[in-house]
Amino acid sequence: MRAFILLLLIAFAAPAAAQGQRIERVTSPAGIEAWLIRDASLPLIALEFSWRGGSSLDPDGKEGRAAMTADLLVQGAGARDQQQFSATLEDRSISLGFSAGADTVQGSLRVLSRDRDLGVELLADALSRPRFDPAQVERIRSSILAGLSRDEGSPETQGRRAFARAAFGAHPYARPARGTPESVRALTQADLRDELASVYARDNLFVAAVGDIAPDELGRMLDRAFANLPAKARIATIPLATIGGAGRTIVLQRPGTQTFTLFGHAGIARDDPDLFAASVVNYILGGGGFNSRLMLSVRERAGLTYGIGTGLAIYERANLVQGSTSSENGTVGRALELVRAEWARMGSEGPTEEELQGAKDYLLGSFPLQFDGVSRIARLLVNARLDGRGTDWFEERQRRIAAVTLADARRVAARLFVPEKLLVVAVGQPAGVASSE
Repeated sequence: MRAFILLLLIAFAAPAAAQGQRIERVTSPAGIEAWLIRDASLPLIALEFSWRGGSSLDPDGKEGRAAMTADLLVQGAGARDQQQFSATLEDRSISLGFSAGADTVQGSLRVLSRDRDLGVELLADALSRPRFDPAQVERIRSSILAGLSRDEGSPETQGRRAFARAAFGAHPYARPARGTPESVRALTQADLRDELASVYARDNLFVAAVGDIAPDELGRMLDRAFANLPAKARIATIPLATIGGAGRTIVLQRPGTQTFTLFGHAGIARDDPDLFAASVVNYILGGGGFNSRLMLSVRERAGLTYGIGTGLAIYERANLVQGSTSSENGTVGRALELVRAEWARMGSEGPTEEELQGAKDYLLGSFPLQFDGVSRIARLLVNARLDGRGTDWFEERQRRIAAVTLADARRVAARLFVPEKLLVVAVGQPAGVASSE
């Protein structure tokens, strides 16, 4: 599954659903299921789709396979080479792309209604007849290698990698999603085609559509796009991750005047009954922007950073609650003291009634306003399907946020925020902070 951050627990906001438009279940003649929200206000169709897989399933020594394959799917397919494929997309204002996360491979098609048939043709070719021309394979390989080289100079990237290694150990989540220079150089065209055959299968497919299309038309569109994929995926189930690194501090010395700091520990699963209370409490501690306790303490009162925030990072097989900030080297130790103090205060006292009501009011009131556009709504529908939700999910989550009580919030805060377990990674030259090893 994809890893995603529930910074405010509003990442599922869907205006169309919130306004009462019905989510329809559509099954194609070939048996491909999709969720559909019909919206004829614009002559536009957005199709979003995902497969379980992603970088966590990259074979040992072939890290980066999922990411490289996704990048190459729109670099020429069928009778069109890369230049012709790209020109067709641009000439008709068709948006088509793929990406790989930790737990999923995702794709998106956005096309004007008049060009629907051409858009589906391009999508079907990308999935069933990708060219993987040697010149394009090498161009994408060079681009990935250049990105990996740039990452070496990024304190944030290096900090997140070090945190993942400490938290996940030998688990696949500890590996860099785009691979290493050695693994990327070793990937072959056969590896890319094996990724396609193993992951991009019909029984592993999740689809949603929003726009100017009827259910029967969508059914035919689904078959044209996806019916030629393999019937069954060949993917393994990775083990549950045990979160390590509790209480550790890791300092990576890097030149510069600023230090990037990442902190966190084990979090909460998406199917946990306490998820909504946890998300409300997280909003109060560090997810609520300028209204959060951490922002008020570390930035507004102490003046030690321009920004600090927390979120719930939820993977298919692991969960974290994490926060991050950047500050001048000389103030890092003091900033961390304040973080630990607020983490401990939330765990021991929980929120106040006023904080709880303010968080709920914001989360509920902003729900219809956070996202717009057919592609975003379609992606939210796919994410809900991946998470095993029903078509009433958006209404349900509103009810469940509204139902969080002060007792719930305080109980879950004590469960979620444990300062003694904090894993801290600091990248820079932080004064007052030393590795605990």
